[in-house]
Amino acid sequence: MFKIGVFAIIIDDDGRVLLCHRRDYDLWNLPGGSLDKGEVPWDGVRREVMEEVGLHVDVERLSGVYAKPDKDEIVLSFVCKIVGGKMKATDEADRIEYFALENIPSNTSPKQVERISDALNGNQCITRVQKGPSSIDLLKEGKLK
Repeated sequence: MFKIGVFAIIIDDDGRVLLCHRRDYDLWNLPGGSLDKGEVPWDGVRREVMEEVGLHVDVERLSGVYAKPDKDEIVLSFVCKIVGGKMKATDEADRIEYFALENIPSNTSPKQVERISDALNGNQCITRVQKGPSSIDLLKEGKLK
């Protein structure tokens, strides 16, 4: 089955990006996840942000399209702005914090760090193939700490 992932890149006034710490693994992520059946990507990213961190966002732009051919997956990254809600821990995320690019925790998926960097370094949409192990595989192998 082919998967489509959607992730929000939310940047504060100081240029830091919002990350949430997963409850199921010791990993920091961008808020996001998989599209539901029949859902359009921009609605999916808004839903995922609300579910994971309690915030309402508007999509400002598509910042990247990332193909993972070895996993039959496409990931869309959107730059979003907060328009409401209240940041809170949820069933999916136990911590939510803003990080400067140079201070992103080492237990953040390298693919997500690449997506954040792409979004912070320009206003055009990036298209890129992302290969290699998933962040969960890296964590299990002891390569993310």
